[in-house]
Amino acid sequence: MSEQQPGAGAGAAASGGTPAASLTRTTVSTHVLDTAAGRPAEGIPVALSAQAADGSWRAVGDSRTDGDGRCRELPPLPPGTGAARLDFTTGPYLGGPDPGAPAGFFPEVTVTFEVRPGEHFHVPLLLSRFGYSVYRGS
Repeated sequence: MSEQQPGAGAGAAASGGTPAASLTRTTVSTHVLDTAAGRPAEGIPVALSAQAADGSWRAVGDSRTDGDGRCRELPPLPPGTGAARLDFTTGPYLGGPDPGAPAGFFPEVTVTFEVRPGEHFHVPLLLSRFGYSVYRGS
């Protein structure tokens, strides 16, 4: 009886035992850090969209940041996606629980980026009341 490598078996590609589906599956993850508070930003709604060949945008899925600032429920992008977009609804979070507090300057943050089939894209958002930054993470 021979041993199989992890991931090898039915549906595995001939080279390296990688499932064929993972070669074309494109995934996106994100997390939001509140840089002013020095902690993860919990409860921010995030929507993932994919750009179709005709240039239109189609909703793929949505999530909300958890206590660690991460979205754990974003589905894979559809095959053929060339660009993706993350829409963060930051207004309610930046407004804070105090109704008298000044609202943040950015009620929403939209990040559009190119994707390649079969790769994973981690796109963190570093957020504060009057500024933000994004980057491709790992």
